[in-house]
Amino acid sequence: MRESLSESVISASGLVKRFGRTRALDGLDLLVRAGEVHGFLGPNGAGKSTTIRALLGQLRLDGGQLGPGALGRVELEALDQLVAATDIASSLETGEQVDALASGQPRPQHRVAGDVCQVGVHPHRVAHRVETEDLYSKGNRQKVALIAALSSGAPLLVLDEPTSGLDPLMEEAFQTTIRELRSEGATVLLSSHILDEVEELCDRVTIIRAGRTVSTGSLDDLRAGTRTTIRATTSAVIAGIEGYAATVESVGGLVHTTLSVGREDVARAVTVVAAAGPSALVVRPPSLDELFLGHYGETA
Repeated sequence: MRESLSESVISASGLVKRFGRTRALDGLDLLVRAGEVHGFLGPNGAGKSTTIRALLGQLRLDGGQLGPGALGRVELEALDQLVAATDIASSLETGEQVDALASGQPRPQHRVAGDVCQVGVHPHRVAHRVETEDLYSKGNRQKVALIAALSSGAPLLVLDEPTSGLDPLMEEAFQTTIRELRSEGATVLLSSHILDEVEELCDRVTIIRAGRTVSTGSLDDLRAGTRTTIRATTSAVIAGIEGYAATVESVGGLVHTTLSVGREDVARAVTVVAAAGPSALVVRPPSLDELFLGHYGETA
């Protein structure tokens, strides 16, 4: 059954944008449900930032529809609080969100603002000096802008490569906060090249290529039709694996077996392998990296 558009926060259909002879968007579709963290994936030049700019009204589309529930229909108050859109670092230059953070203006209950000192950026150093180019490194400017965005209390956050160049401590704080925001009903569109981050945080994922949507759904949906890898270490060759695609290698008196099975065969194959009493057993579904490269293998 088709999802009701009333359940979506962003609803874009058939978006087209041309820059001269280049079609940056070529019929792209994007549906982001209320209350989800939605991953937006594609290599450089795929159209991610162009899509975000179009959703935010920063450029005029040549075709397509932003239907009911699209970003353009979100209340203006939410958009006023929306930071970290097409260039989170440059959003710092306006100073608006960061000045509010530095001046001690009350923020929502999220603890991100309280974590500023822990990640090496003290809010009082920001006040009235936010546009001084040599005050902060690019990484620290990124931190302050991200903190301001996540502390805004906006019901919708559009984040384009938000943790690019940040240290692991800030990345961990970012992931924790995104989970908190989602639990409170916020919606996040997350464009990122860090596939582990997307796999960890996102409820659903849209993969785009050359301005078009090539796949969208939950990770389970995207893994449909893919194969799971089963690796086992035993003292003898495993009986009953003849019907599976398998490689077997004997090293130092141990047998290392790798099976590649369809989703429908995983339970049965694991039962067969477990019956051999393996000293090590790993069952691994295809990662987001592999799903991504499945769509971009020849051009990645």
